[in-house]
Amino acid sequence: METNRFYRENIKAKNLVFFQACVEQTDLYIGAEVNLKEKATSFIREYRQQLIDYIKRHPEFLHSLVPIKAKGFAPPIAVDMCNASSLAGVGPMAAVAGAMSKFVGYKLLEFTDEVIVENGGDILIKSNTERIIGVYAGNSPLSGKIALKVSKDKTPCGICTSSGTVGHSLSFGKADAALVVHPDASVADACATALGNSIKGSEDIEDALSNINKVPGIRGALVIVGEAFGAIGDIEICRI
Repeated sequence: METNRFYRENIKAKNLVFFQACVEQTDLYIGAEVNLKEKATSFIREYRQQLIDYIKRHPEFLHSLVPIKAKGFAPPIAVDMCNASSLAGVGPMAAVAGAMSKFVGYKLLEFTDEVIVENGGDILIKSNTERIIGVYAGNSPLSGKIALKVSKDKTPCGICTSSGTVGHSLSFGKADAALVVHPDASVADACATALGNSIKGSEDIEDALSNINKVPGIRGALVIVGEAFGAIGDIEICRI
């Protein structure tokens, strides 16, 4: 199913070239110093095939909603997803978008000094300048009105968002946006899923943020539920 990722129209950076790299369901929007679409597509294909082959041998990796250990000769991306999901208390596939952004992004950093890899709201960013990352939260009146200010010395990092009201990713919560910032994009993705799962209403925001903030390395998190908003940690929020 094709997803209309219209928010990408607002992704801009004067000193970067943006391009789309897709392989089947994996759809990345990437900013780099030069157009690296061919390389990015090759890397996506490589990591997708590693996961497909691993899932054929260990189908529980695809279906588990709780942490599991990597088995046998698991590829690094599968091991990474298992490790990330164990920190958040979710299944390994909860980290797949962040892991793909991370692994492709770091490979591209061999050819560019800056990179932004966006994968359905899950971002790996390495920047030499300050960046503003907007927060899309569906029908919430706060959607597109707040953003994170990311200083260059706090990259590379992952900025990942889960939603119970936007997109096709599995979520058991009701958050319009549950965002986590972590140095590791795979961990950020898994934690964003866990955070989103724990939000059934605005009354859950405070406790959910407090709990996710206990994960080692978390820099900060925010939640939007309708008109309600909460944030925790060392993140700078600004208006758009």
